[in-house]
Amino acid sequence: MKRSALNLLRIAGAFAPFRWAHRDQALILTYHRFSERVGGSPIPARAFAEQLEYLAKHYTLVTLSRLADCLREGESPTNLAAITIDDGYRDAYEIAFPILRKHRAPATVFVVTEFVEGTTWLWNDIPRYLTAMAAPQRFEIGIEGHRLRLELNGGASRAVAAGLINAALKSLSVEARDAALERLAFDLRVKPPERPPAEYAAINWRQARDMADAGVEIGSHTSTHPILTRLDDTRLREELGRSRDRIQTALGRQVDTFCYPNGDFDPRVRLEVAGAGYKCAVTTEVGLNNERNDPLTLRRIHGEYDLARFVKSTSGFDTWRGNKLSFFR
Repeated sequence: MKRSALNLLRIAGAFAPFRWAHRDQALILTYHRFSERVGGSPIPARAFAEQLEYLAKHYTLVTLSRLADCLREGESPTNLAAITIDDGYRDAYEIAFPILRKHRAPATVFVVTEFVEGTTWLWNDIPRYLTAMAAPQRFEIGIEGHRLRLELNGGASRAVAAGLINAALKSLSVEARDAALERLAFDLRVKPPERPPAEYAAINWRQARDMADAGVEIGSHTSTHPILTRLDDTRLREELGRSRDRIQTALGRQVDTFCYPNGDFDPRVRLEVAGAGYKCAVTTEVGLNNERNDPLTLRRIHGEYDLARFVKSTSGFDTWRGNKLSFFR
């Protein structure tokens, strides 16, 4: 649907009936990166502010843990919404946090603890850095039997290359993934610095405490952001337990919320998340939530880059349309 048509529908109130029909299903929003600029993949600050104004007008904003308590206790989550921000990049503090504070909006930020401590990159940022810094070229790389033929010539082709590499890396074990990243850096003749540069940097613990003191909930996103389904039991427990303990020690607050890296989980991972002491966890599965949903596999809706698409996606319209289309198949 074209943006102009969507905006006309929004202004006409076409999505309000869908929001009303889904009022007893809780909305959880997910965001990652923010920017002061318009364009590109980060959510522009202006768009985020517009979305908060819309949410405050039509929903009761609560923390994720409060929303999960309502679902777990069988309360009707009428018009409840929670804002979540994954990874804990620095722009969550520098850009999103002032907007949240201005609107007095609660939120939950999921942090990767070793990333916050500056001892590691988020691994999926390394291909982005390498392809951005490499000389213009065409190259091939083999990842787990797949041969990728890629081109680095301008921002768009570099972003595509990084995306394809990351998609291939997700299926690997941590050891195989790290070996592939080393090989990629060697082939492209780019050495990433030990600590992430500003564009890829995380918040620090002082900033996390500032956010927590202002009512922003800090949740766990593991210690190093691995694909959890690829880990053995010992490493899985370490990632879940160590990150929770580290946040609780640094902030002096109990940590009950968890976010699956890349949204990947299975029954074994879910069981370990429960065993680590988390009371709720979010996935990347798209949808709304009610009291029948498992608190450890909650669904979310992605933030959008313009208000019209945001209103449509949060209203439940897409869920209704999907159900209608599947009925006629």
